[in-house]
Amino acid sequence: MAAVTFVTIIGAAGFASLPGLLIEPLHGEFGWSRGTIGFAASVNLALYGLTAPFAAALMDRFGIRKVVACALTVIAAGAGLTVFMTTAWQLVLCWGVLVGLGSGSMALAFAATVTNRWFTARRGLVTGILTAAGASGQLVFLPLLSWIVEHHDWRPAAVTVSVAALVVVPFVWLLLRDHPADVGLAPYGSDAPVPKPVPAPGAARRAVRALLGAARTGPFWLLAGTFAICGASTNGLVKTHFVPAAHDHGMPVTAAAGLLAVIGVFDVVGTIASGWFTDRFEARRLLAVYYGLRGVSLMFLPMLLAPSVHPPMIFFIVFYGLDWVATVPPTIALCREHYGEDSAIVFGWVLASHQVGAAVVAFLGGVARDAFGSYDVVWYASGALCAVAALMALVIRRRPRADGRLAAEPA
Repeated sequence: MAAVTFVTIIGAAGFASLPGLLIEPLHGEFGWSRGTIGFAASVNLALYGLTAPFAAALMDRFGIRKVVACALTVIAAGAGLTVFMTTAWQLVLCWGVLVGLGSGSMALAFAATVTNRWFTARRGLVTGILTAAGASGQLVFLPLLSWIVEHHDWRPAAVTVSVAALVVVPFVWLLLRDHPADVGLAPYGSDAPVPKPVPAPGAARRAVRALLGAARTGPFWLLAGTFAICGASTNGLVKTHFVPAAHDHGMPVTAAAGLLAVIGVFDVVGTIASGWFTDRFEARRLLAVYYGLRGVSLMFLPMLLAPSVHPPMIFFIVFYGLDWVATVPPTIALCREHYGEDSAIVFGWVLASHQVGAAVVAFLGGVARDAFGSYDVVWYASGALCAVAALMALVIRRRPRADGRLAAEPA
């Protein structure tokens, strides 16, 4: 199941690689401002997050396989229809709404649901591996898509994303299973089989009820706030605007896209390592370290951008890659600690805040570039926000046990 989920997420990852490559081609062909294109990307990112908690509840109601297969089909339709667009609202509809809804159902809540159902041991490690699948997909698709955009225009690149999503659908339908009981197994690390739960009706009501319950607790707002900053400093800023920012300094698009692919390589290492650490160390302290280091690295980035790749830039790429989504395993662990059976849905809402933060910066980054002629102010502001996130993570307290003592820390 872990392997099937990993490959599924890789196959759907092409949609995440393309927006940053589209800014310059769409600006050149249609004359749309970077703010307008950034708005379409922000709609995509916002819906990606806001769909996640409902998708997690729908997986409990209809099963993982049906929801994921439908999501991949919607992604393929949205990406494929962009080749026919002629106005900006069509970009918002196809790439913003359709791909946003489909990708939200393939979000990290999918990985959290699979981990919660199929594993009782090594959950942190499995979460890290499945989270790294998105980075692996970026590694696979980004160099290819950047080459296609540079040599054959952006439309063949959009078709490539559409085809990749469709290819995964039969793979999902034939191999993905909803619960260990479907194949007569116990969850990994459990000695006894776990009966398959009865499908929960009212998926939307359950998602809203989980939000209302979590919203009455302090840890939810701290986790949502830190994850919003995480999204702002990764998907919203670097993934969307790094390629055009590097191009502003004279770096070829293919070279800048190659650097993002290298981030994907080291993100795999960093996220799996973070999952291993999460099984052994206190999650909130790990988050504080990750956000603090990320903020420092962003403060240095404006000084590193240049027409060619040089050793300090490579160091930044490696460092940032190790930290890219290392925040996910400890965040999921804290959701599981505080919210139990609803943790996947609550994490879906926390992920929604991640994507709202990403959406805001994807839009404001384009506006800042149009207004100031560079991205420098956005890099510095994001670095400062990461420092705030580090402090917020340290404020999160461990959940008291039924006997009134604090829950035990990982050994």
